[in-house]
Amino acid sequence: MKKYFIYLMMALAAVTLNACGDDDPVQQEQPGTEQPETPDEPDEPNTPDEPSGDSNILIAYFTHSNNTGTVAERIAELTGGTLYRIETVTPYPDNYTECTQVALEQLENGTRPELSGTVENMEQYGIIFVGCPVWWGDAPMPIWSFLESDAYDWAGKTIIPFCTYASSGRDATLQRIVDLTPEAEHLEGFGTSGRNTGGVENWLREIGIIE
Repeated sequence: MKKYFIYLMMALAAVTLNACGDDDPVQQEQPGTEQPETPDEPDEPNTPDEPSGDSNILIAYFTHSNNTGTVAERIAELTGGTLYRIETVTPYPDNYTECTQVALEQLENGTRPELSGTVENMEQYGIIFVGCPVWWGDAPMPIWSFLESDAYDWAGKTIIPFCTYASSGRDATLQRIVDLTPEAEHLEGFGTSGRNTGGVENWLREIGIIE
């Protein structure tokens, strides 16, 4: 019985670690220690309403601890695509426990958080990468807000999902992005643990985006 209890607690811990971060959870402040710098740095390549670049490839991503952002940047480096960071009007808490609570409540209630901007000239993009961390075994609700927005028409677009995760939820999250864009064409998605970008180049070659 004791062993069963230990295994159960380990399983619950694994699920929680995926709940609110891009693989690694937001660090909590410990007594007597300095709070680490937030991983989401202010000098991102673009702001939500100012995508950079002029290619027909868009890399739209939501990130919290910037693991997904790191993968997005690698995709942009290899493809020459435009980076676009999906951000909410109300930021998620930096505190890990508070963030997981907000994320779970949104998922359970089907809450689509308001986003702080839209992509300008979406019509110029034919290939759109959509990336996010795995939160509670699914795509975070800002991704739902983005993909369900009336501002965009996904018909005729090619959507390519990617995600970062800790231990589980990869396939469900990639599939969620596909399910939210039924009008689009889709190519095989990609998932990686943390900020590991080692497999990105091979994946892009396999799906025919780069040579």
